[in-house]
Amino acid sequence: MNSALQLHQLGQRLWLDNITRGLLTSGTLKQYIDDYDISGLTSNPSIFEAAIHGADFYDEAIRAKSTAGREGEQLFLELALEDLQQAADLFLPMHEESHGLDGWVSMEVSPLLVHDAEGTLREARTLHERLQRKNAFIKIPGTEAGVKAIEEAIFAGIPVNVTLLFSRAQYLAAAEAYLRGVQRRLDAGLDPKVASVASLFVSRWDAGVKDTAPAALQNKLGIAVARQTYAAYRELLASPRWRKLAEAGALPQRLLWASTGTKDPEASDVLYVESLMAPQTINTVPEKTLKAFVDHGVVNGSMPPEGGDAEKVLAQFADAGVDVEALAARLQHEGAESFSKSWRQLMDVIAEKSKA
Repeated sequence: MNSALQLHQLGQRLWLDNITRGLLTSGTLKQYIDDYDISGLTSNPSIFEAAIHGADFYDEAIRAKSTAGREGEQLFLELALEDLQQAADLFLPMHEESHGLDGWVSMEVSPLLVHDAEGTLREARTLHERLQRKNAFIKIPGTEAGVKAIEEAIFAGIPVNVTLLFSRAQYLAAAEAYLRGVQRRLDAGLDPKVASVASLFVSRWDAGVKDTAPAALQNKLGIAVARQTYAAYRELLASPRWRKLAEAGALPQRLLWASTGTKDPEASDVLYVESLMAPQTINTVPEKTLKAFVDHGVVNGSMPPEGGDAEKVLAQFADAGVDVEALAARLQHEGAESFSKSWRQLMDVIAEKSKA
């Protein structure tokens, strides 16, 4: 049994942090589902920008849509919706067999709306309606404005993948928004069963302190923050407040590890997969990391529910002058800016290919 299947038995799900039309048409995604128990996938503006710019999979479709009068964001959304609908259909049997636990795909609202709660909610509704797939998450950033939109989206019955979370505090804010949305549904006599995941970005922490952290602490900050957040996640699931909602039929908002491809060439290429094994969580991995893990990754047990040595390691970073909360805010801001930049580049690529 390969390590991906062993991880599935442990209770953690692997999702693919990628989507391209080539993955779909070549049968590669289907192979990953069959051979590695890949249980979902995520997309974002950076992924689509790289996919459309770096290959010719979309050229024919862009040509046809341009001829039909589509352009810019409208054209891109049609391409993305087609890909995600096809992927969702591939995952649908898994989704139904698992009673909605597995088989999810994710599509992100425009990152240009990162500080616009009303605009984010409006686009979340539109994407949800246009996808027309019960196993599709709408990705909403866990920023201050995003948190407001998350509560309203959950109340509206829209499954949400909360993205751009970097710390325990940011995770808890997103979890609170989810709980409020579910409670409001119950109070209104609505079905509380609305799925959600909360995506904590990991490797960007270590990239953020690469030039300032002591050598002994290299590549340890992201894992420590993740473990600290996992402890908070387990505490929430054990709380009377959550248990009351669960007894009424609510689903747990699962914790998802994002940005788990190793950025440091000196570190293990499966560092963040082997270090973040835990039941009731998801790890969304790039293709390169997935292949590396299947090839030589080791399933070595699960994280301690209380977070292991997380607090000790975080104290060491504090002693080294790292302000974790300030860095979390900076990383979230930089992440939002990066997605916005990719979005603008994506629109440029669409325009260039449309003209060509």
